[in-house]
Parts: sequence; structure tokens; C-alpha cells
Amino acid sequence: MGIAIAIDGPAASGKSSVARRVAEELGFVFVNSGAMYRAFAWRVVGKEVDANNEQAVLDLLQATQFECGEEEGVGTVVVNGVDPGEGLTSDSVNSTVSAIAAYPEVRERLVAAQRAYREHCNVVMEGRDIGSVVFADTPYKFYIDASPEVRERRRREQGIVDSIADRDRQDSSRKASPLVAVEGAIVVDSSDLNLEEVVREVLCGLKGQGLSLGAE
Repeated sequence: MGIAIAIDGPAASGKSSVARRVAEELGFVFVNSGAMYRAFAWRVVGKEVDANNEQAVLDLLQATQFECGEEEGVGTVVVNGVDPGEGLTSDSVNSTVSAIAAYPEVRERLVAAQRAYREHCNVVMEGRDIGSVVFADTPYKFYIDASPEVRERRRREQGIVDSIADRDRQDSSRKASPLVAVEGAIVVDSSDLNLEEVVREVLCGLKGQGLSLGAE
């Protein structure tokens, strides 16, 4: 069983970039758990299924195969033999992903795929329920946050037009695995920090918890 480092946080907090850099520093595999939910949202959109029709979504889930692997240290996901590619960041997927991710059956299916990574590698995984659900047993938990104003600006710079307030409300209030900063997680506010400064905070936290970081 490999080591799991959990990095959670709200949309546009910078957690994806931080997790990727931490994985590179440690030689771990980086996994964006949100990409898995986006991959299914991409299929929901492509099949023109109403994301608010739970039964229709679950019927499609039963007919969907996910192949999760890794390439050059980064997690990959293929859906029914097709790589969604840039489709993962389309506006239609952005507006669909929170709705489908709220269904417990969807989360159960994808959480199992996420946990499977630790069976064969050390992993840095980012998302919204990694420390609370996926790897609740890991001692290495971080919560990357930033002010709503900063996160709104970051989304605009990425060309994404969804509402941070709406995303926060959906992610924090859903019944299945809501977004939370779990007890024991090291919280890092990235509002006034650049990427390297946040990465340094995480690496220092890991070192303080006794994780060997290799040659320094």
C-alpha cells in the first residue's frame, strides 16, 4: 500500500497546481480527482442526459466504463475507450459536474477508482473529499483555501465563467461527501501567496509530520 497525500479545497483555490508540484517534488503520482467527475459529466453532456434526472444519470453510469491509469506521473481517465481531452473543461461540463457529483452512487463508483491508485503507487490526490472520504486514514491532509474574490479572479483568468458562490454552495451543502476542512488538516490560505510559496508550506508540513522528502 502506497502513501497518500490528500489536498482538498474549493474551486480556484490553487489546489490542483499545488498538488501537481508537490507530486513532482516527491516523485509521486498526481491525481486530479475532479477530472474523473468531469469525465462522467462529459459523457452525460454528450449523451444529452439531464443532469438533474437522477435515474437517467445512474442508468448512464451503469453503462459507463472508466479506465484510470497514469502517464508520466499524472493520473489519466478514459471513458468507454475515449479520452475526453479538452472536453473536460468545456462550459457545458463546468455547469454539469457539481450536479452529477452530488449523487452518492456516482461518488461511490469513482471513489473506488481513486482509492485503487494507492494499491500500486504513492499518490498526491486533490479534490473536495480526499481527506474526509477517499483517504480518510492518511495522516497527510491539507486544505488549500483563498478568498472568494481571489478565486473569482482566477476563474476569469482561466476563461471560466461559472459562479464561485454557486459552486461553493453546491460543494459544501451536498449530502454525499460535502467539501470540508477535516480535523487535523493543515490549512493554507493561498490568497496572498504564489504557487511556490504554497508548495513550500505543504512540503514543510509534510516534513513536520515525519514524511521523508528525500534529498534536500
